[in-house]
Amino acid sequence: MSPSSSCVTLSGARLTEIVQYADGKRSVIAYDDGTTVRVLGVQTVKLTGRVVEGRGMGQAAQRTVPSLADGVPTECLSTGLRGSSGQAQLEVRP
Repeated sequence: MSPSSSCVTLSGARLTEIVQYADGKRSVIAYDDGTTVRVLGVQTVKLTGRVVEGRGMGQAAQRTVPSLADGVPTECLSTGLRGSSGQAQLEVRP
């Protein structure tokens, strides 16, 4: 997750993720765009990019990370979204 995301914006979404599969193969995903939305106390960050190496090379990828936002609804406007734990969804599509 980008340390510079907040309630209304996501900047600097240039991230790389390495996915290791059970068979020992892997994919390297480069995210280059992202959005963030807060609805009913849930902050959702959506990152989009492409598989740049390994299994699925060239395919589009999207990671969706929902997290319960702590504090008052406007708190994340000043502090940003510092991190998240819990479930995320990764989609790699042709």
